[in-house]
Amino acid sequence: MKSNPTPPAFHQKMQPHSNSAKPYPLMVYYDGECPICRREIDLMKMFNRKDHLQFIDFSNSSFHATDPGLNQCDLEKVIHARWSDGTIITGVEVFREMWEGVGLGFLARCSRRPIFNKLLVKAYAWFTKNRLKLTGRA
Repeated sequence: MKSNPTPPAFHQKMQPHSNSAKPYPLMVYYDGECPICRREIDLMKMFNRKDHLQFIDFSNSSFHATDPGLNQCDLEKVIHARWSDGTIITGVEVFREMWEGVGLGFLARCSRRPIFNKLLVKAYAWFTKNRLKLTGRA
């Protein structure tokens, strides 16, 4: 991946999928050592009744990023997910796709409105810069 001057939280690698043709499962990579991240994933697990989402804790010592386009350093900076067709998405778009996958599509639709999108992207960028401090790991 080429170096990009835009912070990772604003960089979205995504090919849009129509709602009817989403290539589930969506594999979500998360930091299980981050209490805030873990809380969000635990909530998604509760809603994941159709098993559209799979969760991979990259903080687990047995995890090795072998998928093309993924590496440990990038995973630690911003949330990543991979569709079953190999498409990788990052940042806020991962949350939107998780919400849609568990039946909370109204949250995704609201978050795409320009004012909410701008706030959400800025808030997530701030969180990614400060999550280790916020969780006492920095």
